[in-house]
Amino acid sequence: MLIETEQMMTITRLQKELTQTVRDLSDSGNAVYILKNNNMEAVLLSYNEYEYLKKIEEVFEQFEIKGIIETRMEKYNPKNNVLWENIKEEI
Repeated sequence: MLIETEQMMTITRLQKELTQTVRDLSDSGNAVYILKNNNMEAVLLSYNEYEYLKKIEEVFEQFEIKGIIETRMEKYNPKNNVLWENIKEEI
């Protein structure tokens, strides 16, 4: 992934310019990539972008669950069902 250098900021600079950085982020919507010891440490996103990513994450999770259910249903055999009354008796 290519990141423009103007979107990168050291953590020290961020500490000094946090208020202005948040304002700029809010206006532009461009993420800010935070460096610590010349290594990528974190990403500062707008709230809207964060919400969007969380929704995408939920959709992927639902697809994953759907896949698990479909796999289990392929192997499902109603003859292997156990009655709840039998389980209660064993407890």
